[in-house]
Amino acid sequence: MTTRNLHIPSFMTRPGQQPLQSAKSASVPLHPSPDRPLSQIKVLTIAQLVKGEPWLLEQLHVRHHHILLWTTRGQGRVLLHGLRRGFGPHNALFIPAGKLLAFELGLQVQGQAILIPDDGRVTLPDRTQHLRLTDGLAQAEMTGILDDMRRELHEDRPFVAEALNAQAHLMSIALRRQIQSIGPLPPAKAGERLVRRFCDLLALEFRSGQSMAAYAEQLDITPTHLTRVCRQCAGLTAADMLSQMVQHEARALLIHTEKPINEIAASLGFGSAAYFTRFSQQHFGHAPSQIRKQAQGDRPRI
Repeated sequence: MTTRNLHIPSFMTRPGQQPLQSAKSASVPLHPSPDRPLSQIKVLTIAQLVKGEPWLLEQLHVRHHHILLWTTRGQGRVLLHGLRRGFGPHNALFIPAGKLLAFELGLQVQGQAILIPDDGRVTLPDRTQHLRLTDGLAQAEMTGILDDMRRELHEDRPFVAEALNAQAHLMSIALRRQIQSIGPLPPAKAGERLVRRFCDLLALEFRSGQSMAAYAEQLDITPTHLTRVCRQCAGLTAADMLSQMVQHEARALLIHTEKPINEIAASLGFGSAAYFTRFSQQHFGHAPSQIRKQAQGDRPRI
């Protein structure tokens, strides 16, 4: 049984014990399955992470694993747990499993990503972090750790899983040192706290098919107020945020799994396969069966 990250008094999650496997025996596809947890640490360039499918990062979604994005070139915007902000070179963006993410890729954006299973093998912050590393030594340290991890994966040497875990711990230490050096952040505004609560609800319930009024009721506010604060903090309305979550999950399941379309529709809260088809045609320009057919032959099956 695995241990999930919980919000505990300190901002750290507790490390757990996990049997180690060799990289060959625990190999995973490039795109982790949207409905199964990640089993092994992966290190990819941002280009490899999206592999011609920018929506994988650009559309609002939630992951079953932790992700650290380390940008080395370019500028853009990122939506972390409901708050939109800009990023540039030498930015470290950490998103724990279960927190909402959308990373807008500019034409010149380059960097790397570490994907870490949510099983307690590495001690990590339990909330999103956006760190701008201005010190040259700190930048070199982060880049060096990721390069070492990529080398381990490329050469597939003995004890590679242990080496990856050790390097991930070093990355975590570097990350936490940067967080500590910044010191306490100013208290979040009321609107920001509200949007974060909405994001937590979305992460858990976006597949339920419930209306925006139902989300607002759980937050004890009106739908109008929810829409207003989401637009102010996230640059999207609450309905747009929900729609993006469903779009991302639907397209990922259609392309990267072989689940029957009617099962995908039911799992996302659609009352019927016909309603799901209309949703797909509205947002993707094609019926679900067409999206899957177009993907066959040039997408990995999971």
